[in-house]
Amino acid sequence: QVQLVESGGGLVQAGGSLRLSCVVSGHAFAVTAMDWFRQIPGKERELVAAITADHNTNYAASVKGRFTISRDNAKNTTYLQMNNLKPEDTAVYYCNARIREHSYTNYRLYWGQGTQVTVSS
Repeated sequence: QVQLVESGGGLVQAGGSLRLSCVVSGHAFAVTAMDWFRQIPGKERELVAAITADHNTNYAASVKGRFTISRDNAKNTTYLQMNNLKPEDTAVYYCNARIREHSYTNYRLYWGQGTQVTVSS
């Protein structure tokens, strides 16, 4: 069964850095777009960064210039390098991916379980 497994969250001081990872576990015939979202309690989940299979990227205005999304297609993994972190970046970070499990199935959207990022001032 396909799952997304995230790692790399934690507690960091303002100005610090963290690197999140999200790996597709289980068999996946194909993986297309992969995204990172974040959510603060009581607020809607917001898109942070997105990357296509051919490495085109897109960022939320609030993180542009500080965060970098990348992926390793051979490992079915996406990364989010977060630099110059701010207290307002504190949230649970989720990855998602559009995955086709078999050649005869359609793409489905999968979500990871989330990883907490806390930035202290």
